[in-house]
Amino acid sequence: MSEITQLADELVAARFEAYPFDASLLGLDGPHHRLADYSEAARQRTKDEMLALARAATAVEPAELDESDRITRELIVQQSCALAAEIEVRLEEFSVSDGLASPALWPLVALPIISLADGAMAEGFLSRLDALPDYLHTLCERQRAGLSHGLAPPSFLVRAAISYVDRYLRSGSDDPLRAVRPQVNVAGFDERRDALIADMVRPAYGAYRDFLEHEVLPDARSDGQAGLWWLPDGERRYHAMIAVHTTTEHTPEELHTAGLELLAKLADEYAAIGSRVFGTRSLEEIFHRMRTDPALRWSSGEELLNSARLAIARAQAVAPRWFSRVPAERVEVRAVPAAEADGGSLAIYTPPSRDGSRPGTYFANTLDPGERFRYLSEAMAFHEAVPGHHFQITTALGLNKLPLLRRIADINAYAEGWGLYAERLADEMDLYSGNLARLGMLALDSMRAARLVVDTGLHAFGWSRQRAVEFLLAQTPMARVEIESEVDRYAGVPAQALSYMVGRLEIQRMRTESEMLLGRAFDVREFHDVVLGCGPLPMAILNTVVRDWAQRRAQAAG
Repeated sequence: MSEITQLADELVAARFEAYPFDASLLGLDGPHHRLADYSEAARQRTKDEMLALARAATAVEPAELDESDRITRELIVQQSCALAAEIEVRLEEFSVSDGLASPALWPLVALPIISLADGAMAEGFLSRLDALPDYLHTLCERQRAGLSHGLAPPSFLVRAAISYVDRYLRSGSDDPLRAVRPQVNVAGFDERRDALIADMVRPAYGAYRDFLEHEVLPDARSDGQAGLWWLPDGERRYHAMIAVHTTTEHTPEELHTAGLELLAKLADEYAAIGSRVFGTRSLEEIFHRMRTDPALRWSSGEELLNSARLAIARAQAVAPRWFSRVPAERVEVRAVPAAEADGGSLAIYTPPSRDGSRPGTYFANTLDPGERFRYLSEAMAFHEAVPGHHFQITTALGLNKLPLLRRIADINAYAEGWGLYAERLADEMDLYSGNLARLGMLALDSMRAARLVVDTGLHAFGWSRQRAVEFLLAQTPMARVEIESEVDRYAGVPAQALSYMVGRLEIQRMRTESEMLLGRAFDVREFHDVVLGCGPLPMAILNTVVRDWAQRRAQAAG
């Protein structure tokens, strides 16, 4: 084992210690009995460990390494520094929202989908339930400290968190934790699980709800003060999160301007396709029809799920024409669990576990299908499943000759950039069923372009929640309820929403430059193999990998 590979493995182990759910969701070795420790001391230890790993990797002379180890070395430095920067921002002190963005609520999302493949995993699940009161108590202490430092969350996110906990506490026999069962026989598991839920988990979440209502909400920021711009040292915190999520040095001003320019270009595409679907080139009229036409809604949740399954089947059938390596792992389509559906999630993808006990799963939201748009289904399926996240993640997990870090690195710009690239690639692959589905592609495109404007507006320019909602209503065809959910997400997870369009633009730029250099020698399958074949990488490293491949290919072609 090389020194670089050893450092990469140490980084993965440290990440799993800091975020134990990461190992459990991937089905990898890790502390499956533990929850994350958000105490000040534990976070500082993790930060120090990350910076030490970055220094150790930097000290290795790159000229002495082969190409693969040079890439791994750069990735160690980026991932270590990114995690250290995230800890420095102290997100846990003011991250209060519903579901995925909240450290306090994340266990309710993650625990029901972790496979309990053996007795040790089952016992670990029970240990985690038992540890939830202490876990939530620690977060309350950190969030009290945050309030004392002026790090208050916005009130609309606090209200959303309270509503989420209320829904959970009302779930009763439908509690998603009660549906968890091991895949092997574990004596007394159901009884122990239910006792822990009743005696430990539910009272703990009831206490956390009271903490939010009586301590956090009174000191929360107004809805007009939605972003980091209103927090002490907010500019520095936001710049740090932009770097973490986009892996670029783009400024908020550059991203804001890029979003406005993209939206202007999309207006022309809407006019061209909208004239064929609705007989009008008016953007306002196209958006109105997309929002209000009852014929564009689903009649049932099963109809929505079947549409996604058919789209994925079409993509799988033609994928070999566009990819030399097609993942063998299957992907299932299921409804978003009821506890999450109320929170507004349109779609979620969870990767297959490494032990094969859980397939890759695309969760589509089927709550109130009569309020959901038909035209979004195909683009979302291509993004989340094939040729999007399922292809990217399963390909990465299968790169067994690379260090584990190279297969599971946490790089939003790469993962979400690929997912968004996949939506447009699907059009090249002729996968959309018609122009209405292509309008759905544009609808999601405009949302991701608008994110560049709205996320920076909230966190760098002091926008209110209402201003963000009004901007999205004018620039996208999404329904108000979905727009409000989107804005709440941007406020709750600063800069994460930027990663989608930034990553796609970078991948498209790399492809365009490769096509220009190689001309007739360019093979899109080779390009896709290069982008996916090194595992998730920061944009600068990926750019070097693609550029080097294109130059070698050009030399070979003469």
